[in-house]
Amino acid sequence: MNAHRLQQLKGHIALDNKFTAMTSSPSPLTTHVLNIALGVPGSNMALSLYRQDQSTNAWNLIKTGTTNDDGRCPGLITKELFTPGVYKMCFNTAQYWASMGETCFYPYVEIVFSINNPDQKYHVPLLLSRFSYSTYRGS
Repeated sequence: MNAHRLQQLKGHIALDNKFTAMTSSPSPLTTHVLNIALGVPGSNMALSLYRQDQSTNAWNLIKTGTTNDDGRCPGLITKELFTPGVYKMCFNTAQYWASMGETCFYPYVEIVFSINNPDQKYHVPLLLSRFSYSTYRGS
């Protein structure tokens, strides 16, 4: 195993790291990028969160961020700003794969979803390879 993979595994095994990551994100909306081609978290991937304006259908940027070593991006949105509506997460997959010396078929992935009840927690994972992706509403 290479050193990068060992470091990623250490983050999954160490309870202290998991507890810190979970408690530092009070966001009602979370994401987790998983590189299923290599079996590792999708770390250091740029992403943006948008909300669609109901009257103009324009996308308003809420936050930009980068996934951490565990493939997560804590603090996407505060509970106060999380209102019903249509949201979009845009992941810069071309930059992610290029950082590993690879190319990909999908240069970015946009996941559009509706929030009807902002009192619930929403988790939107992205499972990714160079030539495919999938997502679902997680818990």
